[in-house]
Amino acid sequence: MTFRASLYGETIEQILALGGGGSRLMPLVCSGCSSADAKSALSGKRASDLFAGSVSPEGAMSGVWLYFGCFDECHEVCQDLATSEGSYWHAILHRQEPDAGNAGYWFRRVGRHTVYDELAESARAILEREPEAEFEVPSSWDPFAFVDFCETARCEDVNTPVHRAAREIQLAEWQLLFNYCARPRI
Repeated sequence: MTFRASLYGETIEQILALGGGGSRLMPLVCSGCSSADAKSALSGKRASDLFAGSVSPEGAMSGVWLYFGCFDECHEVCQDLATSEGSYWHAILHRQEPDAGNAGYWFRRVGRHTVYDELAESARAILEREPEAEFEVPSSWDPFAFVDFCETARCEDVNTPVHRAAREIQLAEWQLLFNYCARPRI
């Protein structure tokens, strides 16, 4: 998938531009908001205004908060979102906390998500470029195996193939889920 922030409106495009336009590799461990400007631009905004007409405005808002590493703000939105998307953002957030057990709990609540097939394809393509990462993507995406892979990767130096592959797959996951949530309702 080619990610284009311009698809989500000028305001979101400008906010995402404060951190790589939706293409920045996020850390595997959340360490606080990465952009005070993004936090300021998002604070006080309503998901229904920023993502009017989208499939999941709150899901998309959770995604933006997560992209900038704003743990508390993301958690506040996704914990009240009783959908598969809310559970998915919640799972990613706790994976980055890092709290693998809590991430697993939320991934069990996700069930089989629509983005999993494309995520598995994206992960395979990434791993072809990083064969030393030694992560096998099963025929069907396994979020629990990816939680384990991230647990291993976060203990590695950032320049290792394992760490790079985990961050690239995490970005593909973010982009796919964000796109799913922010796309227009038909």
